[in-house]
Amino acid sequence: MRSIAQARRALAAQLRDAGLDSPELDARILVGHALGMDHTALVATAEQPLAANAAADIARLAARRLAGEPVARIVGTKEFWGLSFIITPAVLVPRPETETVVELALALLDRQGERTRALRVADLGVGSGALLLALLSELPNARGIGTDIDAQALAVAQRNAARLGLAARTTFLRGDYGSALQSPFDLIVSNPPYVASRDIKGLAPEVRDHDPPHALDGGADGLAAYRAIAADAPRLLGRGGRLVVEIGAGQQHDIEALFTKEGLAMAAARHDLSGIVRALAADLPHT
Repeated sequence: MRSIAQARRALAAQLRDAGLDSPELDARILVGHALGMDHTALVATAEQPLAANAAADIARLAARRLAGEPVARIVGTKEFWGLSFIITPAVLVPRPETETVVELALALLDRQGERTRALRVADLGVGSGALLLALLSELPNARGIGTDIDAQALAVAQRNAARLGLAARTTFLRGDYGSALQSPFDLIVSNPPYVASRDIKGLAPEVRDHDPPHALDGGADGLAAYRAIAADAPRLLGRGGRLVVEIGAGQQHDIEALFTKEGLAMAAARHDLSGIVRALAADLPHT
């Protein structure tokens, strides 16, 4: 009979042979999920024998991963900004590069020493709530509103707000980006769909086959969402307020042009770990 550690190593080898990224991490998460154990418990019980029913559970999870299903979708949660988020088929899996939006937004607030202010924050296309809730976890006196066209996505965001202890400071509204909002905001963030429709079929299977299509498809040129956001931003940004968005590779200049056309001034950009400009910030120029 295999030990728990042997089962984990065998699964890692399977995943590695299949050419999957991070096989050791995936194996640890999947074995832990099957056994209901965190990393500490897995280490403590590493040499214990693996029960037959547990081995069968691990095999079922392994088959899903080998078929291309992302680990976050298999286990139903994903870590973002050090927080654990519930993930369902209604929402994108939060990705590490999206943390650049949080980083840039906080850096801009820190320039003015604004983290403790009673800020009003909006997340347009809130999805799982990852961006909004990560920011509220860093802004103790801020309140946030998340919008989304999908009622199921809003339900996921509400669940995440509750489990992270942030429900009292959040409101979720159904609507298309900023269309449901009126009051001025100190900070608006968004990770909108930015893949051109014709490029969807070329995405990695983990994304193409499992993320909700409407959260990926940015229209013919990938910029449809940015046009809507840019058109609403002058109305929604309060005095000194900022807009921070995630963008796709190579989209910086086109999106800057869209924002400038709507009267916004570009404020800053931030690269992800691959050196790609991943987050852009804009504001209303002082008059």
